[in-house]
This record gives sequence, C-alpha cells and structure tokens, in this order.
Amino acid sequence: MTTTIETPTVERIYADLKAKLGAFTPDAELWYKAELAAQILPLKKERNAVILGHNYMEPALFHTIPDFVGDSLELSRRAAETDHDIIVFCGVEFMAETAKILNPEKTVLIPSRKAGCSLAESITAEDVRRLREQFPGVPIVAYINTYADVKAEVDICCTSSNAAKVVESLNSDTVIFLPDEYLARNVARETGKHIIFPTQIPRDGQDTMLDYHIIAWHGRCEVHEQFTVEDIENVRATFPDVVVLAHPECSPEVVAAADFSGSTSAMIRFVEETNAPRYLLLTECAMGDNIAAAHPDKEMVRLCSIRCRHMNQIRLEDTLAALQHIQYEVHVPEEIRVRALRAVQRMLEIG
Repeated sequence: MTTTIETPTVERIYADLKAKLGAFTPDAELWYKAELAAQILPLKKERNAVILGHNYMEPALFHTIPDFVGDSLELSRRAAETDHDIIVFCGVEFMAETAKILNPEKTVLIPSRKAGCSLAESITAEDVRRLREQFPGVPIVAYINTYADVKAEVDICCTSSNAAKVVESLNSDTVIFLPDEYLARNVARETGKHIIFPTQIPRDGQDTMLDYHIIAWHGRCEVHEQFTVEDIENVRATFPDVVVLAHPECSPEVVAAADFSGSTSAMIRFVEETNAPRYLLLTECAMGDNIAAAHPDKEMVRLCSIRCRHMNQIRLEDTLAALQHIQYEVHVPEEIRVRALRAVQRMLEIG
C-alpha cells in the first residue's frame, strides 16, 4: 500500500516559515515566499523533478522546496542516486555540472544563467595540463569547486568534508592540490605535509622537489578569505563564551583561532550535537540563518555582512521560472564528462 503525500497549502507553508523565520522576516514577505513555494511544489511533482538545496541557500528557499539539503559532497551523493527525470540544483554552476557528470541522461537545471564561483574561476584546464608537465607523475586532487573541464584533467576530486582523507588515500609523497590555497594549507596542517606553490619554485632548483609534499594553487573563496583573526578576537571580547566554527576555506590563521573547523554539514552537526552558550559561524551567512531557523534554541552570534553573490542569485522566483520554462539547462560535453566522471566517482567511493 502506498501513501500519497499531499502538497502543503500556502497557509501551511506560511505557518512553517512564520515559526522558523518570523522573528526576523516581515509577515508580508513570508506570505509572498509561501505563495512561491506553493507554486513550485506541485510543479516539481508534475515535472518529476528533484530539488537539491545547498546549505548556503536563502532560508525561505532552504526550508520549503528542496527534497535534499546538504554540502557539496552530500548533494553529489544524492545526485548520483536519483531516479527523477529532472534535477534542479539550487547551488552554483560547478555543483550542477557535477550532477550532470553523474547523470548524463537527466535534465539538470540551475536557476540562474550564471551562478559562478571565485574558486572555480581561478584555474583552467590548461593550467592543470601545465602542472602535469611541470610535475610528471604527481597525482592531482581537484576541489569539487572546479568546472568540469578541470575535473577531466585530474586524478580525483574532493570536498571540504573529505579533502584530507582523499590526499592520504593517494599514498604519494607529493600531491598537487587545486585550486583553494587556504584549503590546501589547512589540509597540509591536518596531514602533516609540507606545501609550496609552483610560482615559488626556483627555475633551476630541481632539488627543492624533496622539500614539499603538497603543491598548491593561488585560488581563494571570495567569501571565506574575508574573515580574519581580528573578527574572532572582537567577537570573543563581547561574548567570551562563544564557540567559533570556521570553514576550511578560511585562512589557516583563522582556522587555528577557531574552536572547530569543518565542512558546512560538519558545522551543522557540531551545532546540533553540542550545547554551547552561543555559536559564531565563519562561513556564508545564509547558513547561520538556516541553522537559527531550524534550531531556535541555539543562539547564533551575527557576524554577517558577507553573502556569496553567486549563491545569492538562486531564489524561489528563479527556481519557479526554471521549472516552468525548463531553462538554464546544464550541458557537459561527453568527452569531458567521461573523463571528469572518473575523478568524481573516486571521490564518492572514498566518501
């Protein structure tokens, strides 16, 4: 016997949003968002679509329409498992590309014409090919925050959840880690490996190959690089009992000054499973709002003037339009997709 799940009414969606977001969202906006969500949910069923929502989505979207929410690793797993005809990825372009790499026969939509990423845009496939020439035989790890053509040139991908595990799985004295400079430094710190950047290598210094284990790139997240140790010190001065959580895309100095560092999902679990007087999250600020909405008993310190301009392009309005018009479909050339698939599947196997 199967049960039919009824689509919630506008009133029910509004009531749920009111309970979660009412403390800091005007009533008129809650009704407006509820009406949008009420249009999306039946259309999602009609199109046989699944909606994946990254942890950085705005609260009104995050708490209404996704079938699954999580970090890039969790959503990659969900994309690999889905049997729906359409995947709507409420995230940025490289995430939607990863879903297409895993599901070439599916229609993958991203609700924005161009929701990019400063990390993904910091490196090209040609850069990777040059590194292969410079360091022949050295395995290359690409952070998931890269475009498909870059993934096609590397040996394995990773996320912030499993970066250290991926690096250690290669059993290699030397690893190339792309493109996040700070994540590479934090992984080196966690694994005990040394680090150097290709531009720092003397042209005639072949012997320096013996002095490092991780070769990194100079890419940075335009959001996480803005957090400083001074930010932490200023907040601790006002709230001495605050527990500080930092994303590993923050600088090593910030990570060292924090009480905990981990992926977005790891930070969410930490907040859920501990009972600190208050928490400060050093990551994209919508996530703090989402945790506060889901856990009103948890006190979140606001240090939030930093939103990802790319993630911020994905709203309920855009998601509705994507489903209505089947627009902004993601395409990955098959030759690139097949090669990138190997790197992504190796990542998923490690978990």
